[in-house]
Amino acid sequence: MPTKTETLMARGKAFLGSEYAILCGAMSWVSERNLVSAISNAGGFGVIACGAMTPELLDAEIEATKALTSKPFGVNLITMHPKLFELIEVCHKHGVTHVVLAGGIPPKGSVEAIKAFGAKVLVFAPTLALAKKLLRSGADALVIEGSEAGGHIGPVSTSVLAQEFLPALAEDHLVFVAGGIGRGEAIASYLEMGAAGVQLGTRFAAAAESIAHPDFKKAFFRAAAREAVASVQVDPRLPVIPVRALKNKGTEEFTAKQREVAAKLDAGEVDMHDAQLLIERYWAGALRRAVIDGDVENGSLMAGQSVGMVSKEEPVADIMASLIAECEAALNKR
Repeated sequence: MPTKTETLMARGKAFLGSEYAILCGAMSWVSERNLVSAISNAGGFGVIACGAMTPELLDAEIEATKALTSKPFGVNLITMHPKLFELIEVCHKHGVTHVVLAGGIPPKGSVEAIKAFGAKVLVFAPTLALAKKLLRSGADALVIEGSEAGGHIGPVSTSVLAQEFLPALAEDHLVFVAGGIGRGEAIASYLEMGAAGVQLGTRFAAAAESIAHPDFKKAFFRAAAREAVASVQVDPRLPVIPVRALKNKGTEEFTAKQREVAAKLDAGEVDMHDAQLLIERYWAGALRRAVIDGDVENGSLMAGQSVGMVSKEEPVADIMASLIAECEAALNKR
């Protein structure tokens, strides 16, 4: 007989083709072949973070991930990437089964281009009206991500989004809940509310299989929830999506970077689209400094508020097993 967790995850599992309806959030530089394959091999659903990769780099990353797992995994593409349609073509070439479109409203034709080769499309939506519109226009599933998450965030908390979206959408659509999830008890609650599954990033970022620098991981182990803070917007004319990261010198450097880009905008040296791309490139570089080089002072330590629940380096399989055990225990107590 299936467990209560399996029963509540059934729709999500069938959609993803994985043992558990647990997605790994796409974290630039972190969600690469090693972590993605480890998550899929442990029964979850790994997602490659394409971020600022070129089509050639994504091609190599998918190839390398396939060599490490025979289980399904997805690819996360940023909607403002200048070569989005070429990246979609790379996914097509490799027969990628699931593509996550993140970072904005999918440009015209992108959802259709992905569905044309039989892949499923997952999208993010900050409002219910936009969620309904995206689902009507062909998206197969939705991820709602609260402001507790790490990296780029929206303004509303996970618990509020879940109460707003799940009663309205969960019966007819697949909705995955993300942001601030660190234990199985929270997973149980969202599943009971109608979620098809959940997405976690921070819990997995410091896993044994993550290639993140040891100093990056140590910063996670030391941090409390309140140290994962959202970036401040300097100029209202420069709509920068806030980013949640551990407070350090890099946090202050970003404030200076925004002033610099705003000045270029004023001087007419860049337009709004280019200004936003400059900010995105800044994040990619700052994140790389922290994750790859271990510069935890000046780099960007993107982390969700669940970082307070990350206290040691564990194999992905152990993290997955404890999340499922906690979820099942919570459901059995009901």
